[in-house]
Amino acid sequence: MTARTDGPEPYPEESSQDDQAPRDEPHIDRLPIRLINAFVSPGKLMDQLAAQPKWVGMIVLTTVVSGVTAALVPADLIFETVRQQMIAQGVDVTEFGDVQMNALRYGRIPGAVIFALILQFGIAALYAVIFSFVLGDDGRYAQYLAAVSHGWFIPVLFSVLLLPLMIRTENLELRLTLDVFIASFFEPGLLRNVAKLLDLTVIWSILVIAQGAHAIDERRSFASAAVIMLTIFLLYALGIGLLQARSIA
Repeated sequence: MTARTDGPEPYPEESSQDDQAPRDEPHIDRLPIRLINAFVSPGKLMDQLAAQPKWVGMIVLTTVVSGVTAALVPADLIFETVRQQMIAQGVDVTEFGDVQMNALRYGRIPGAVIFALILQFGIAALYAVIFSFVLGDDGRYAQYLAAVSHGWFIPVLFSVLLLPLMIRTENLELRLTLDVFIASFFEPGLLRNVAKLLDLTVIWSILVIAQGAHAIDERRSFASAAVIMLTIFLLYALGIGLLQARSIA
């Protein structure tokens, strides 16, 4: 005798497709894991962000950290740093007094927050225009914004780590820049000005973001994306360094 069945057997093909559907959905790690992967596994991170461009939580975090960092810096130290920079550029600082001091005291936190937001949204817009509109990559603004916001966490974190040393030495210009390695070999001038702007942590973040450009459109190699982004950064440093050299001269 043959055993009876209550209903028709499901088709193996349909059952297999239903079981695999959840696995085919793009997966993205939680924010704390993404922060770690920005340092240890940027390729994995950017692959996830290209599929699911999450950026809101990351931008909120980097912006809040930037604001807290600004709040921890004594207003007097900012005031004196700005004053010395103006003196070095030949600017008259006789009128630089209580009004400017109060502006720095109460405006440094909102200023840092606004700057962090403009910087991240602006850099993402620049990369989206260059790669998507000029070079023809298949990328969306949200994808580049997700890559920039996660990559930018690297210099933001290092600025927090260096903050106690900056306050102790009363040197707010203390950074991990190329100038650290060439200061003993070159006199102050254009080259030193440019080297002071070439922050190694920013270069690190640019390389991470370049990995994101490659993940967004695999036709765009990591090397070509890195060269384009680093060239933009170098041109920025050259422009600012030249203006500084002319103002001092």
